[in-house]
Amino acid sequence: MKIATFNINGIKARINALTDWLDEAQPDVVLMQEIKSVDEAFPTEIFEDRGYNVEVHGQKSFNGVGILSKLPLEDVTRGLPGDDADEQARYIEATVVGARHSVRLCGLYLPNGNPVELEEDGTPVAGGKYAYKLDWMDRLRARAQELLAEETPFLMAGDYNIIPQDEDAANPDSWRGDALFRPESHAKWRTLLNLGLTEAFRARTQEPRHYSFWDYQAGAWNRNHGIRIDHFLLCPYTADRLKDCQIDKDIRAREKPSDHVPVWVELDL
Repeated sequence: MKIATFNINGIKARINALTDWLDEAQPDVVLMQEIKSVDEAFPTEIFEDRGYNVEVHGQKSFNGVGILSKLPLEDVTRGLPGDDADEQARYIEATVVGARHSVRLCGLYLPNGNPVELEEDGTPVAGGKYAYKLDWMDRLRARAQELLAEETPFLMAGDYNIIPQDEDAANPDSWRGDALFRPESHAKWRTLLNLGLTEAFRARTQEPRHYSFWDYQAGAWNRNHGIRIDHFLLCPYTADRLKDCQIDKDIRAREKPSDHVPVWVELDL
């Protein structure tokens, strides 16, 4: 089963880029981020005509996540548990049923966290965007712990807005104070990995200079000044079924591209 994550940066702006890639790559499942559309305005029929089941959790003009699947989806839930007051559309779950095994899909758009606002003692300002990011990561870890305790096969994939290590940025020094690369962000990332989760891309590829995002500004794409922030985290059961993980980098060079490109895994399911 080929499962992809793709921050499309607006379904209206990226509909042609997305459908062209779908027709070529033929993924079985796509976890989308930043659809930037309310549910009722999402162009469902375009994807249903291509054989995909469609589930979205949208929000006007901002955020929004969704799942496209050629296979049946069961038990779809929307929103990350842990904060009933959180109205941002950043998380969706569903179970996809393969030929022999099923897997719980956790599609996420983790908060960016900038600007970083800190108290004099260095702690994030309560109610600020960086505090929200770190709290959201705590909730994600709690959800992963629940799934592990239930022995549910799962993966968590999407735009994490985390640069895991220096090798994942063309110019790491320029990111040191950014919410994507701060020590607190890295610490929260490690708490996820320390649950026993496998970061799929690094399980297959150790070399530097592999990126999934290039800013639209300052010729970042032409200079390959990118960062790798779109990730798959796999529970042990799912990691055992990992066959490959790749980044479809060339999509970034096409007409009206997203600033992200698809990342995909192939699982023996």
